[in-house]
Amino acid sequence: MALREFIARHRLASAVVAPATLGVVAIVAASFALTSTSQTADTQLRASVTECHDMVTISVAGRRDTPVEGTTKLLVGANGEELPAALSDDYHSQWVDPVVNAPADNVDPGSYAAVYIAYPANMATYEDAVNAGVANTEQVMREISQACPDTKFSIVGYSEGADVVRRVAMTVGHQTPDQNGAYGVVDPADVVGVVILADAGRSAGDGPFPGAKDPYSNPDGFDQKYQSGTKAVAGQGALPGTSGDFGALNGKIASFCSDGDLTCSAPQNISLLQLVVNVGRQLNVDALERDGLTPATGQDVAVVLGRIALAAFADIQSQPNWMQSNETFLQVLLRVSDPEYKPGQTPKPTTQATAIATNDMSPLAYLPQKVFNEIVGLIVTNQNTIPVIMSDPYQLTLGPNATGHHFDYWRDAADGKPLTSAEYAAAWLTHLAQQAQAGKTVDTSAKPTPADLAAAYQAASSTTKTSEPTKTTTTSPTTTTSTSPAKSPAASAQPTTTTPPTTTSNAPTTPQVTTTPPAPTSVTTPAQTTKPTTTEPTTTTTTTTTTTTTQSATPTTTATR
Repeated sequence: MALREFIARHRLASAVVAPATLGVVAIVAASFALTSTSQTADTQLRASVTECHDMVTISVAGRRDTPVEGTTKLLVGANGEELPAALSDDYHSQWVDPVVNAPADNVDPGSYAAVYIAYPANMATYEDAVNAGVANTEQVMREISQACPDTKFSIVGYSEGADVVRRVAMTVGHQTPDQNGAYGVVDPADVVGVVILADAGRSAGDGPFPGAKDPYSNPDGFDQKYQSGTKAVAGQGALPGTSGDFGALNGKIASFCSDGDLTCSAPQNISLLQLVVNVGRQLNVDALERDGLTPATGQDVAVVLGRIALAAFADIQSQPNWMQSNETFLQVLLRVSDPEYKPGQTPKPTTQATAIATNDMSPLAYLPQKVFNEIVGLIVTNQNTIPVIMSDPYQLTLGPNATGHHFDYWRDAADGKPLTSAEYAAAWLTHLAQQAQAGKTVDTSAKPTPADLAAAYQAASSTTKTSEPTKTTTTSPTTTTSTSPAKSPAASAQPTTTTPPTTTSNAPTTPQVTTTPPAPTSVTTPAQTTKPTTTEPTTTTTTTTTTTTTQSATPTTTATR
């Protein structure tokens, strides 16, 4: 379906409810450094939560990729108040669109909608942005559920948005009803599927479907294998303090992690880097990236470090037997540097040192053993720190022109995977939307029919054709094709893909986009890759059986960082 037809269909069908430094400062800021499909739009409010659907996908995109009040048409509540969300017709994410828009063409008009959550989506500070995203997501879900109690939900998050979605899913899954049987957010039974792309809270050894009957193969209720064998990506999420199971949502979770994406596959025993991550979560990383180390940003760093140091000494002081314990000062720093740390929240029992242990001795008598523990602990808990640093974690995770592993989810169909992670997620959401339309309860005994899978695969492979941003192009005959230009590492680029030439001369005008200045390069990735919606100029070509034409794309706005 052409883009114009796609937009017309959705408008006709609905006025619908549609959705730090981890670089040196080392793994997390790099992994979350995504840029948005920023757009200028008529800000007239468009759709209300009272317009109900069988299923709504709640979508949370990554850093700088979010609807913005004043530039995006936003959703309104039952009483006409503006909500922090926008229809996927009114906001487009080059990364998340191919997943969340896939079901729309495979169910009846009005049966399905996708909504993007508006949240700060920045790193000033990261933790504040994620907490705001959690609050906004829960608010929008609550409003839709109250207005439309029969609506089912799926939730999708990528990068920084993946952290938001993990926390929301854990909250929803562990809710208990009040005396009237009501839930604080929504009934967990109404959440039929959750997709987390680049799960920073992933535990070591977790398969892609936590809590499912087969956690390495498929979620419950969708009998289509994601991969052959029982393979779990090595490592764990870069934010282990956010780890945990999903309670009532276990078996409904797809947590995808690319091997080499240090957001979710960071090796164990990198405690110094983990400390840097925890510090980065509390810094204004946006200012550090923009301005470097200045008196203002330096003061920010000093304040955070001072606060952590004071918290560490206070924590030690609260444990009268800390000198006798085997806990090291580095372990204390890791614990108190977690933004969720609260003094005295979880009292930690001390363990007696083995080499020197007598209750009558002065605390100073334990100093030799304590120093020994500190040295050994520093070495043991940092065995993988040097290898990670030497591998250039920023480039490994977020390489230029989308070469980093943080973008593999749109091109990882290999090694026993029949579909990319994004395609599999799109197929699963399509199946869930069809079940919701049919009024079926999603349960572990349900299996998709061949027709279900065929429709889902078609949706996953064709989605990008429905959400291509407008570009102004000029053409000239030639026999050479060119690929997407490169972007700086600080801004995300879509995976560059060599695909069969298509014609986009009938593309409608869409809002302007902001991009990072490109530097020409040529990158080719596997042909089966599903191409997400793009915010940068890309090449479209017109072909015959013997020739191709090259188009030069011109951005519609001046570029900003």
